[in-house]
Amino acid sequence: MRWRDGRRSRNIEDRRGKRVARGVAGGGVGMLLLALVAMYFGVDPSIVLQRGVGSGPVAPSSTPLPPEVEDELSQFVSVILADTEDTWKMIFRKMGRVYEEPVLVLYSGTVSSACGMAQAAMGPFYCPGDHKVYIDLSFYRDLQEKMHAPGDFAQAYVISHEVGHHVQTLLGISDKVQSLRSRVSRRDGNRLSVALELQADCFAGVWAHNGHKMRNILEDGDVEEGLNAASMIGDDRLQKEARGYAVPDSFTHGSSAQRVRWFSRGLRSGDIDQCNTFAADSL
Repeated sequence: MRWRDGRRSRNIEDRRGKRVARGVAGGGVGMLLLALVAMYFGVDPSIVLQRGVGSGPVAPSSTPLPPEVEDELSQFVSVILADTEDTWKMIFRKMGRVYEEPVLVLYSGTVSSACGMAQAAMGPFYCPGDHKVYIDLSFYRDLQEKMHAPGDFAQAYVISHEVGHHVQTLLGISDKVQSLRSRVSRRDGNRLSVALELQADCFAGVWAHNGHKMRNILEDGDVEEGLNAASMIGDDRLQKEARGYAVPDSFTHGSSAQRVRWFSRGLRSGDIDQCNTFAADSL
C-alpha cells in the first residue's frame, strides 16, 4: 500500500503502557468460545461477556513488539484511520449526512471500554457504546504468523472492518440488529450477527475502492492480501482449526467464502447500497 505519505489522523488515543488490573475470565465451553473470538475481527466484548463465560483466567498477551516495529505500526494505523475518515466523509456527504469520526485506541494487554473489559487475546474490536475502535498492535504479529495473513493491506482491512461497524452504528443498523437479537433464538441471533459482520466486510471493500479511486493507495498484490485475510478468518476455517469440525448454526461472522464474497462485492462496486446483507437471498 502507498501509505507513508498519507495524512495522520488526530483521532488516536494512546493507552499503551496503561495496563488495567482487572481481566476477562473464561473457562470450559466459554474458554473455547473466547479462544475463537480471539481470532475474529470486529467482536464486541460485551457480546462475549454476556454468554456465560466461566471463571478461569485467560492467558496473558504475547511479548511486546520491538519499539521500532510498534512505532511504525502506530503510524500505519493512524494513516489508515485518516484515510477511512476522508472516504466515509465523502460517502456520507453524498447521502446528505455528516460523518462522525471514530476514535482509535491503542492499548497494551488489557483495556476498559464502554462495552466492558477486554484483553488483547480478543483481537481488535469496535465498541458502539463509545464509538471507539480498540487494537493492541501485537495483534498484527498474530495476523501474520498465526492466521497466515501477511501484508499491509491485510492490516488495513482489520481497521477498515472495525470502522465498518462504526458506519453501521451511525446508520442505526447495529441498534436494529441488537434489538432483533434480543427477541429471537440463539441460532437466528447468530444469523443476524453473520449478516452484520459480512456487511462490515463489504463496507471495508467500499472504503478500499473509493480510497484507491481518490488517492491511488493500492499496489499490486494488495487486493490478494485483503482477500486472503478475509478467507483466513472465516468461522468454518477457525472452528475446524480449533476442534476439527465446523458447526454452521454457531457461526457469528460468516464462512471464509462468505467473507471473501462480501468484501469483494464492496471492493468491486464501491457502493454502500450493494452491502445490504440483510436483504440478500443468500449470504
